[in-house]
Amino acid sequence: MHDRARRFTAPEVVAGAAALFFVLAAVVPQWVAPGNPLGINPLSAFQPPSFAHGFGTDESGRDIYTRVVHGTGSSLLIGAAATAIGLGLGIVLGTLAGMFGPVVDFTVNRVLEVLFAFPGLLLALLFILVFGPGVITATIAVGLSTAPGYARIIRAQLIAVRRSAYVEAATVQGLGRTQILLRHILPNTLAPLFVLATLGVGQAIVWAATLSYLGLGAEPPTAEWGAMLSAGRTYITSAWWMSFFPGLFIVLIAVTATVLGRSLDRRLRHA
Repeated sequence: MHDRARRFTAPEVVAGAAALFFVLAAVVPQWVAPGNPLGINPLSAFQPPSFAHGFGTDESGRDIYTRVVHGTGSSLLIGAAATAIGLGLGIVLGTLAGMFGPVVDFTVNRVLEVLFAFPGLLLALLFILVFGPGVITATIAVGLSTAPGYARIIRAQLIAVRRSAYVEAATVQGLGRTQILLRHILPNTLAPLFVLATLGVGQAIVWAATLSYLGLGAEPPTAEWGAMLSAGRTYITSAWWMSFFPGLFIVLIAVTATVLGRSLDRRLRHA
């Protein structure tokens, strides 16, 4: 059973290869697409996919493949930063609810229920409505909108670990609440957080791209997938490739994150 769990399945291999491509595109995009993502050439505008331009060109003659590759870094950065914000706030709220007594637990849960009353994307839109659009605002908004879900999961995990035999033994030995939290509870709660973070990055990228598509995040001519989708919707009937390929990359990175997250979860459970 354990040997089978250690084997890499075909989807995991494909997802790993895709993840490597996305990392290279984010860190060294000039290796993957050496062109200029902002360089215009009006004479080459609206060219369909071809050998010269694998993903076609946009209304200014910019190469779509080059722009999609160079947009990987900003999209991944937004997704990672939003996930870090959501997880960080979720850890704080979940720890307060799971460790500091019924009064604090009741208060935090009521706050979370209020936040859960709003769909995540709507909560992000409300935040942007108050503080204004932009990449930074959109990143924070996505992070805040995912925090309640993380807090609920972390609270449940903390309560389960807190009731375990080794925590009860530490309590009998006279260790204080802070020592038990730092030495026993949090270390045994971190494993699921890696899975949450992996899955969360894909979700955050999709949400951030949605906000950019609505004109509330990155704006054209920025080489960011949501902004490219927003720019391409005007020409969707005549130049479908302008929207198709940025959308394809959004789907691919979300699927990649999901497959890797589930693979990590399966391996941790069988470790």
